[in-house]
Amino acid sequence: MSTEQLPIADRRETLRWLRGELRARWGEAAGAFAVGLLAAAAGVTPVYALGVLVDRVRAGAPASDIVGITVVIVAAAIVAGVTTALSSYLIARLGGRILAALREDVVARAVTLPATRLERIGKGELMSRVGPDVAAVNKAVTDVLPTMTSSVLLAALSVAAMAGIDWRLGLAGLVTAPLYVLALRWYLPRSGPGYAVERAAVGERSQLLLESVQGLRTVHAYRLETPHLRGIDAASARARDVSVNVFSLFTRFVGRINRAEFAGLTVIVVTGFLLVRDGSVTVGGTAAAAVLFHRLFNPVSMLLYTFDELQAGGAGLARLVGVVTIPDERPATVEGQSPSDSSLELAGVRFGYPGGPEVLHGVSLRIEAGQRVALVGSTGAGKSTLAAVAAGILQPAAGSAGVGGMPVAHMGPELLRSQVAIITQETHVFAGELIEDLRLARPGATDAEVDAALATVGAADWVRALPEGARTVVGEGGHELTAARAQQIALARLVLADPAVAILDEATAEAGSYGARDLEDSALAATAGRTTLVVAHRLTQARSADRVVVLEDGRVAEEGGHDELLLAGGRYAQLWAAWESRTPTFP
Repeated sequence: MSTEQLPIADRRETLRWLRGELRARWGEAAGAFAVGLLAAAAGVTPVYALGVLVDRVRAGAPASDIVGITVVIVAAAIVAGVTTALSSYLIARLGGRILAALREDVVARAVTLPATRLERIGKGELMSRVGPDVAAVNKAVTDVLPTMTSSVLLAALSVAAMAGIDWRLGLAGLVTAPLYVLALRWYLPRSGPGYAVERAAVGERSQLLLESVQGLRTVHAYRLETPHLRGIDAASARARDVSVNVFSLFTRFVGRINRAEFAGLTVIVVTGFLLVRDGSVTVGGTAAAAVLFHRLFNPVSMLLYTFDELQAGGAGLARLVGVVTIPDERPATVEGQSPSDSSLELAGVRFGYPGGPEVLHGVSLRIEAGQRVALVGSTGAGKSTLAAVAAGILQPAAGSAGVGGMPVAHMGPELLRSQVAIITQETHVFAGELIEDLRLARPGATDAEVDAALATVGAADWVRALPEGARTVVGEGGHELTAARAQQIALARLVLADPAVAILDEATAEAGSYGARDLEDSALAATAGRTTLVVAHRLTQARSADRVVVLEDGRVAEEGGHDELLLAGGRYAQLWAAWESRTPTFP
């Protein structure tokens, strides 16, 4: 289980981010506020007019006066309904656009994080941010925010209308305010941390579920079903207990709100009675004030109750903002420059994974343009780490990796993509049509270019034999590809991307003994003419390379041609002898 989590923004950081987003969309925000204000005013008008109607009926006013007031009430109600719906739509649209941009920013920032950090964090933690956290914020945006906005505006205008009838009625209406504040001050400090803990518990549960599903074969192989289920049950129980505790706080909060409403209505009625008896206020005015206050029960209660969902949305928003505000520790890119050639050079590279010993100890290696170099060594020698440094995936603690004299760390994403590509044994086939999977490497590739890439790596025949050819749906839920064919697809993507430098990190390791020769031929064809660094799982790849570099314990032990190193009788000769003794001969 991962021990590190993505950061969570504090309240100040979250509000700063939100203010910036609203400033960027101030026109939409102002329009939504104006419509909401009109809706609140239209909602108050019928109640105010009702008080006038009561007084005129008591005074024996003619029917024409009553009809006129009735028309005003009906018209105001229609306007209130239309503007309330429009206000809710505008607020939800504004919030939805901000959330959509935030979700994209979270994913964009996550995929640019160092690979080692993502491995420590775990995929479940990231998935909980873009899954349950986004869902919580989305619910707050679409349901809570429109309700909150209309409730606040309606409450403010209702109190203003009560004060317009008589300032003492306005003050009476404000009696509940301190009671509401006390209820919120009791609830918010308790529920806020609770929701943050709940989101973290959900993230932990998601991580355990994802790890169990992804490692299902290993779980079955070692009969680990029971321990994994116990872990998932324990994480689910923690999430459940936290949710129950938070909800119990909410029910106690509701009781405090109900008591505040009872006290407020009592004060309004008693104050209205005294003012009517003194002749300061009419019966219609008092009735209007009481109805205005009573009508606030639902919106104010909704406003206060939605703090429950608002807290959940706020906790989710803080977790999302925490991702997008992670400082970018990558070196600044250099614009307007490009490598002088396709040579690859690593100079004095040192690297160690966080919390572990140094893996690479000052490794230096130069591959001339168009040259093919095989990197060999025993397991744990640092070969894959060096390949990741060369590809710009890992940043060395010291030293540098560069193409054509330009450090890869200073290349922008587009330039780096055009210069260096890496293929590992962990090749992913994306769900969808196979041709679209291939076009990930070059979105604008024509059908003819895709066919040519497949032919280059020897995959054209079996692709044509698929039920729909290159239009066959592959990946999850589609046609399943073997490991060797998936690697051929990855090599075809390499041909389409057409980088200057290709790095193959054990890219033929999953082929199996009988498919290895074909896949190695595919790799040779895909990298022809390119500067190539091959992390050789199969030493037959080293035999065909221009130069072989032996890496042991994070240092270059020896280098030279295949025959030269065999004659030297050193570490490479030992590896080759061991390889020949356990590897079947290809026909």
